[in-house]
Amino acid sequence: MTDWHLIGAAETLQRLRTSEAGLSNAEARQRQEQHGPNALPETRRRSPAIMFLRQFTDFMIVILLVAALISGFVGEPQDTIAILVIVVLNAIFGTVQEFRAERAVAALRAMSAPKAMVIRDGAPVTLESSELVPGDLVLLEAGYMIPADVRLLETQELQIDESALTGESHPVEKQTAPLVDTDAPIGDRSNCAYKSSTVTRGRGRGLVYATGLKTEIGSIAELLRNEAGVKTPLQVRMTRFGRYLGLAVLAICVVVFIAGLMQGQPVMLMFLTAVSLAVAAIPEALPAVVTISLAFGARKLIRHNALVRNLPAVETLGSVTYICADKTGTLTQNRMTAEQFFAAGEVRDTLPGPEAGPPWSELGCAMVLNNDVSQIDGRQAGEPTELAIFEAGDRAGYDKAVLEQGLPRVSVIPFDSRRKQMTTLHRTDGGRVAYVKGAPERVLQQCTAALGADGQAPFDPDAVLARANQLAGEGYRVLAMARRILDERSGAETEAEEIERTLTFLGLVALIDPPREEVPQAVADCLTAGITPVMITGDHPGTAQAIATRLGIMKGDSRVLTGAELERLDDESFSGMVESVRVYARVSPEQKLRIVKELQARNEFVAMTGDGVNDAPALKRAGIGVAMGKKGTDVAREAADMVLLDDNFTTIVHAVRAGRRIYDNIRKFIKYTMTSNSGEIWTLFLAPFLGLPIPLLPIHILWINLVTDGLPGLAFTAEPAEPGLMRRPPRPPGESIFAHGMWQHMIWVGLLIGCLSIVSQAWAISRDAAYWQTVVFSVLTFSQLFHALAVRSESASLFKLGLASNLPMLGAVLFTFGLQSMVIYVPALNPVFHTQPLPLTDLIACLLISSLVLFAVETEKWLVRRKIIYQNG
Repeated sequence: MTDWHLIGAAETLQRLRTSEAGLSNAEARQRQEQHGPNALPETRRRSPAIMFLRQFTDFMIVILLVAALISGFVGEPQDTIAILVIVVLNAIFGTVQEFRAERAVAALRAMSAPKAMVIRDGAPVTLESSELVPGDLVLLEAGYMIPADVRLLETQELQIDESALTGESHPVEKQTAPLVDTDAPIGDRSNCAYKSSTVTRGRGRGLVYATGLKTEIGSIAELLRNEAGVKTPLQVRMTRFGRYLGLAVLAICVVVFIAGLMQGQPVMLMFLTAVSLAVAAIPEALPAVVTISLAFGARKLIRHNALVRNLPAVETLGSVTYICADKTGTLTQNRMTAEQFFAAGEVRDTLPGPEAGPPWSELGCAMVLNNDVSQIDGRQAGEPTELAIFEAGDRAGYDKAVLEQGLPRVSVIPFDSRRKQMTTLHRTDGGRVAYVKGAPERVLQQCTAALGADGQAPFDPDAVLARANQLAGEGYRVLAMARRILDERSGAETEAEEIERTLTFLGLVALIDPPREEVPQAVADCLTAGITPVMITGDHPGTAQAIATRLGIMKGDSRVLTGAELERLDDESFSGMVESVRVYARVSPEQKLRIVKELQARNEFVAMTGDGVNDAPALKRAGIGVAMGKKGTDVAREAADMVLLDDNFTTIVHAVRAGRRIYDNIRKFIKYTMTSNSGEIWTLFLAPFLGLPIPLLPIHILWINLVTDGLPGLAFTAEPAEPGLMRRPPRPPGESIFAHGMWQHMIWVGLLIGCLSIVSQAWAISRDAAYWQTVVFSVLTFSQLFHALAVRSESASLFKLGLASNLPMLGAVLFTFGLQSMVIYVPALNPVFHTQPLPLTDLIACLLISSLVLFAVETEKWLVRRKIIYQNG
């Protein structure tokens, strides 16, 4: 493979077997047959029907489908319909999600330049970009999209925006000389231009050396197509939960069936009881609770400017241990700002106004006059650096329009890569003044004096250059300003060398894309929550380190790693240092992918932010990909799980908080529903062994399952966040959903509910009450409602939370109580549900017995708050 950036123009022409006259049409046709069209090939897409059917292979979904069939078999079609609706909705969500990879590649294809100006047979012609072949000579102008990967042969002030490909925040200045750095990353290959980047300034000519999939953007398309996404922690936990639940339900049903037969119960009754128990044990509302929790979370995140494209991503954020964030626009304002000013040996944070006198007044004049910023539709427009310098001067009181009345511009010597400076000439009463702006190392060597408060002052260029280098080391982009007073007219075009000499130094301007004001606190919140923020940027290491230090990302023994350094590291060496690196600078798409994979290999759960085409493979591979909404590309957005509409890092922290809350609420629902199911199982299982009749009929079990798992279960989605949510570390991705005392709770509280139900059965039978089965039915239902209120928090007391802090839950409990009362007291429903009206005293007794569940769980939470139980999971 040829390193085109290392060879000269003549050798490039020779290797590509072409000339300055371009290819002939005949030769171009032959090469197109050999290399194929300059486009990304389309792959055969799976039909939506196949994608939809694939959603039904999940183990939990299979169990739910079996439960739906059983519900229909035992005469409960409402359960069958509810389960099928839930399963189909989940299948639709999954099908939509699978379109994302294909759409990402389609977005890449759409980014290809539709037209290109090419030299063929010695004459310029406009062609479809797909017709280009290696060896074609293309013409580039401002506004053009680069049609293929090109080795530049000629440039005139050519600047190209490669941010979508490299992450570089500023247009890159291009030149034609061969480079000597064999390890130069794409962003430093100044003599090449890459497909789908955009010319922002100047013009040029270049030879196409790569087309289609062989271009840099083509290789990214291959990475994106071949890179598999990873399952979210919730998906992994739900799959494992479904597998264990299915086996447990099967075993319990067999035991209950056999126990009933041993007691002499009818075979058909015990079969229906066992089947009903199986249906009750399956939490068919779980997918609905998960989906609604995620949908509510996604809706809430919209208010924080986060658009969720993949619903499971909402919960996934709660597991995040690393956030790899792009610098420009996400951590910073994406707006160059002049922050420091140096003149007369003094550094200031703000530019003094005209009343300060020289040299500050002259520095301010130079900043606004040596500037091509223009006013469009009432706002200032121009190149970011010039705009920042102009705005600093304008804020300090230097009005360009007023100054130009006394110092009208007569000519300009534009910036170019050889001189590294720009000069404007202005008419004065006695002649002309030239203002010069450029790279300090260039401008300072042309200065012979400095301007002080009292006129010309001694000048030490080495000391000023040292100050400029110090500022550059702190991450600033530094420009020097100088002037020269001319006594006679000088031609700007013919006498540039004569004008730009014996200058008087005015000062230095230090510019930076400053951090967003709210980001340092967001970074601190991440660290408190046990999340490690990492910066990945296309900018230079010095700038990246300076910003990272100001944000609090760089601390202690953390380090910066460049793409070139990462390239030289083997996997073992990189694995040993990956947890200490806080800033990655100048990295390639493959390296971003390598960073994500290495962190994942160390059991870290990674959120990756990005905006460019180069970020798409890593966004897809990461546990959660976060794309930018303002400055992001369509490719990045299609590959991502979430889009930041305001491109703000703080929004990610809001999303992490929402993800943790959602996962907590899903856990609460599982704790609630599985404990309730456990209570039903214990009731049916223990009663025969205690010599009591089967306490419940199949319709009782299915009714309890319907009313208690339904509205109260869904009301958990509205539960507020737990106290100290962002002061605890992320849960390990491999942690069981039953950790932190949940499985113990399910067993003992389920056993308590079962015992209370059996005690109430024995109490009613001992009184020869004909309605004893209604008593058991009611105690079991009411116990679950009290349990729903009790488990609203993992540790906080319900009496502290208050019933009104989750009004949907309060409403659901009261409504379910009303439904149960109707089943007991409405005559038309008594024969349907095999119930009998309870005397008021017995109803109160049922409520008092059931309330013991609430007080028992409150005691458990009191022990948890004092760290007496459940400290080790």
